[in-house]
Amino acid sequence: MIVIILILIMIVIYGPSLWAKHILNHYDQKEYFSGNGFELARLILDRADLSDVKVEETAIGDHYDPEKKTIGLTAKRCGRRTLTSVVVAAHEVGHAIQDHTNFMPLKTRTRMIRSAVRLEKIGAGIMMVVPILTVITRIPAAGLLMFLGGFASLCTPLFVHMLTLPTEFDASFKRALPILKAGNYIPEEDTPAAGKILLACALTYVANALVGLLNVYRWIRILRR
Repeated sequence: MIVIILILIMIVIYGPSLWAKHILNHYDQKEYFSGNGFELARLILDRADLSDVKVEETAIGDHYDPEKKTIGLTAKRCGRRTLTSVVVAAHEVGHAIQDHTNFMPLKTRTRMIRSAVRLEKIGAGIMMVVPILTVITRIPAAGLLMFLGGFASLCTPLFVHMLTLPTEFDASFKRALPILKAGNYIPEEDTPAAGKILLACALTYVANALVGLLNVYRWIRILRR
């Protein structure tokens, strides 16, 4: 029974990530478009009068930076002429359009991510200090308070990832998919597959949130030793 429970937990935690990778890789095999993701992103942006938004190659993952007004695309994923390439690029363009229309959830997410990064570092530092502080002060309550503070900080990125889901689904299904359909950028028969890819893009954040649970659990194990 314990083994079954552990297997189910692993499936829940890693399942979305594995499925997303499978979908992205599955539709990244056949090259049949006249342009790649970089070129499609630039085309859609220009047609939407968003010439101020730049499209650049990056090595840190496909994303949109609202502060720099830049769409970063990886050559490995979006430098190809595959369905995955153009759909992922359209998804990131969806975020640029959100920014242009002052989509509030995107602005909230941007602020939360900046705060989460700082809090995660602070939380990790606090939890490392917990055992030392408890030994020096000999007051268990002090260690408990420090632990709770650090634990809360480590959980912040987890909540941020979960709260970003509405932004991701909006970029995928209310921005990118309608644009791909209306502009005839992809064949009509590819629309269902494009929907799967866009769902995979959104589920990437779910996967990151679930993996974040393991990070919190790891710290709890360390402090219990």
